[in-house]
Amino acid sequence: MTTAAPPTLAIPGQLLGPASRYRPGPGVHLHDANLYASLLGQVHITHPPAPPTQTSLQAPQRAPGPVKRLNRIVPASAPVSVAATDLPVISVSVSGAGSEGQDPGGEGGERQRQQKKRREVLPAVGDVVLCRVIRIAPRQAVVAILVCGDSVLEAEWQGLIRVQDVRATEKDRVKIYESFRPGDVVRAEVISLGDQTNYYLSTTRNELGVVLAVSEAGNTMQPVSWKEFRDPETGAMELRKVAQPQPE
Repeated sequence: MTTAAPPTLAIPGQLLGPASRYRPGPGVHLHDANLYASLLGQVHITHPPAPPTQTSLQAPQRAPGPVKRLNRIVPASAPVSVAATDLPVISVSVSGAGSEGQDPGGEGGERQRQQKKRREVLPAVGDVVLCRVIRIAPRQAVVAILVCGDSVLEAEWQGLIRVQDVRATEKDRVKIYESFRPGDVVRAEVISLGDQTNYYLSTTRNELGVVLAVSEAGNTMQPVSWKEFRDPETGAMELRKVAQPQPE
């Protein structure tokens, strides 16, 4: 079980931490005592409010008087367990907005100020971005850029991955439909600002390519080689330009 801090940016299916350390919030699901991201977006941790002090729980002092005699059996009050509520809540937000109830002047306010700066970020040449494939054509894949570096973009910018920019070798043998499918999440590099409507992206490096793919049966697939994903439930293999996994 890992004790590392959760990432600031998560993709669907990414491990966020053990269930013994956090409680799942919006955009997070529980599987085998671990918490995983269900959305692509910013990770937020909301700590529970501090419990009231012992002095505030004490009843006001009263003058001593005669002790009442019990005339019936009264069940003892069971202690309230706080084990399930004293853990911080971890959540994933697409918009990047902080969780409700955070102090604007504290950690939540700092995240909001950082988010305002992130909204001004525009992809530039050399930036690594995360994008979702919208549609494919024989010579190119049209994508929507969602994340630039560590910043979730407020607006979706459109990009193109041309057939000559998919792989570094054997470019004449590349087929777009064997590299990407609509709905795939792709890690790519901006190589040109392109025209007025599209950025030009590349996946020629080994660490670039499809990072998340769903099979035709609707299951999240697992990479098994540099060009294939496998459906863990049906065992079916599908071709993709697979991104080399990055070390944690």
